[in-house]
Amino acid sequence: MEKIKSQIESLLFVSGKPMVAKHLAELTEQDIKTIQLAGDSLVAQYKEKKYGTQIIKNNNKYQMVSAPENAKIVQKLIKNETTGELSRPSMETLTIIAYRGPVSKIDLERIRGVNCSLIIKNLLLRGLIEVKEDKEKQENYYNVSFDFIRFLGINDIKELPEYEKLSQDDSIDKAIKQ
Repeated sequence: MEKIKSQIESLLFVSGKPMVAKHLAELTEQDIKTIQLAGDSLVAQYKEKKYGTQIIKNNNKYQMVSAPENAKIVQKLIKNETTGELSRPSMETLTIIAYRGPVSKIDLERIRGVNCSLIIKNLLLRGLIEVKEDKEKQENYYNVSFDFIRFLGINDIKELPEYEKLSQDDSIDKAIKQ
């Protein structure tokens, strides 16, 4: 049971969003009843130990969240991350999304060669990108937001410099397929 709980913790941590027990069961190759027992055990364990994170349950979904008593300090961090200048990696990721969107997280990471989870979260918090879930593929796709387009002072994403050329560059397609 400890191994399954560990796997669930890792999946919830990396996901950053609620996950249904059925999906957790598929990923861990366990039955739903086992996942529910392990998930409920994690909810109780985190609540009892007063960790800085918690695992919460709503209906048949589990999610890892920050502890409510740490809300003020977390809000400070989020405010700092959403008001400061974008880092170079954030700019690179945003550029890829602008020219290649909609693009999946997996494809973003293939192009950049590094994990993009925190960068994506930051760009979402800033309202510069939007996410659309493809339920069939169970994958998220990212596109620039209207706020991003408005901030740049353009009317259409196709007004970006060399958009036609760069959005169709087959060297990026080759990198994604590797």
